[in-house]
Amino acid sequence: MGKVITSMKEDYAQWYNDLVIKGELADYSAVRGCMVIKPYGYALWENMRDALDKMFKDTGHVNAYFPLFVPKSLFEAEEANAEGFAKECAVVTHYRLKSDPDAKGKLIVDPEAKLEEELIVRPTSEAIIWNTYKGWIQSYRDLPILINQWSNVVRWEMRTRLFLRTAEFLWQEGHTAHASKPEAEAEAKLILDLYADFAENWMALPVIKGIKSANERFAGAEETYCIEAMMQDGKALQAGTTHFLGQNFAKAFDVKFSDRDNKLDYVWATSWGVSTRLIGALVMAHSDDDGLIMPPKIAPLQVVIVPVYKSDEQRSAVSEKANEIVRSLKALGISVKYDDNDNARPGWKFAEYEMKGVPVRIAIGARDIEKNVVEVARRDTKEKKAVSMDGLAVQIQNLLNEIQQNIYHKALQYREAHITKADNWEDFLNLLDDKGGFIAAHWDGSAETEENIKDISKATIRCIPLNNEKEEGRCIFTGNPSSQRVLFARAY
Repeated sequence: MGKVITSMKEDYAQWYNDLVIKGELADYSAVRGCMVIKPYGYALWENMRDALDKMFKDTGHVNAYFPLFVPKSLFEAEEANAEGFAKECAVVTHYRLKSDPDAKGKLIVDPEAKLEEELIVRPTSEAIIWNTYKGWIQSYRDLPILINQWSNVVRWEMRTRLFLRTAEFLWQEGHTAHASKPEAEAEAKLILDLYADFAENWMALPVIKGIKSANERFAGAEETYCIEAMMQDGKALQAGTTHFLGQNFAKAFDVKFSDRDNKLDYVWATSWGVSTRLIGALVMAHSDDDGLIMPPKIAPLQVVIVPVYKSDEQRSAVSEKANEIVRSLKALGISVKYDDNDNARPGWKFAEYEMKGVPVRIAIGARDIEKNVVEVARRDTKEKKAVSMDGLAVQIQNLLNEIQQNIYHKALQYREAHITKADNWEDFLNLLDDKGGFIAAHWDGSAETEENIKDISKATIRCIPLNNEKEEGRCIFTGNPSSQRVLFARAY
């Protein structure tokens, strides 16, 4: 096949890149800092998107679409937000090219086509959306507004890591407007629960729900909630965030409403989002040195059937039986492919689908038909066994559920084994270097201490868990009093 993967233990970063490229999820592009999402990777994103989209709609949210460009004056209106994204902005200054008179065939920016006002290519859409909401909201009767958009955003980044860090990426961003603080806070927590549900029950990715420290909080937010996941190299990855924005954006864009007592007040807001970064999380949390491992519930392809035959007569008989199996699996809503391409041998196909992480592979040959069995191989454990064709579709359905649970529990066991307490600075540093993972340690609550810990150790406070137990202790860095442990980790 020519598709050897670098060992995870040998070079984790290269292992990850090998999987993304050789598993045909994405490729590098002619645009520096940007990626091409290949059909297999995009099918995975579509499955993730569809599951989340249903969750949003089931809780009363609707989809809309807002412009890619944000006038610079609008972007500046919310000062904290603008400052938070300023270094990542792509800016449009001109609207036309013209031929270079000194170089045939070359194009230059037409200096006479300068925009009256520069446009920011959206790094996030709060500014353009809240400017729009101002015209939509007059009364409490217009609230709540529960809007989500599926889109791309640009955050200028040249150090590309496919899915994890690219200048342009796909995501969803929800932006909601409410008549009261409790309602907006409840919305932020509701979406956090949806994200955790999706991560654990669809991606088979265990997550910790928590609150970000003030230093790690979204610019312009009063509170940022997050789900944090653990990768197989002991580094954390932020898998989703929701933000309670208070009245900050409403005040910046003068969005007021008349309440039930006919008094004017500023609207309360939230925003929330997850991105194609989740594909990177999925790859790093589950895969192995033989390729991708896809959780069945979001796998682009759940089952592949590979025929084994020696003659046209055998091929005909095998294909007839295989197509029966295809129909029975599709009737149960299982995505299946019968790969009867005769340009590749069965062994090559086995390796190819193992690389792509297809959860279940069925091999069927002439002798199998005589015995009324097929060979079923599961990707997660590599187990193979002969399974009767009688009631095969239901058996495969049950197997897919079993694989989904097994992948989750394997990731959970790893995560639980990599949450460690540290009670002093020396142990903290040793754990980071020797074991990694989440380190539960006391912190005195100050931004200065948090920055010092980050500068020295490269570890950040990933979150303060929502279910955190109160525990009196001493900060590992300063020795000052602390009322609870927080989770530190080095992270993507």
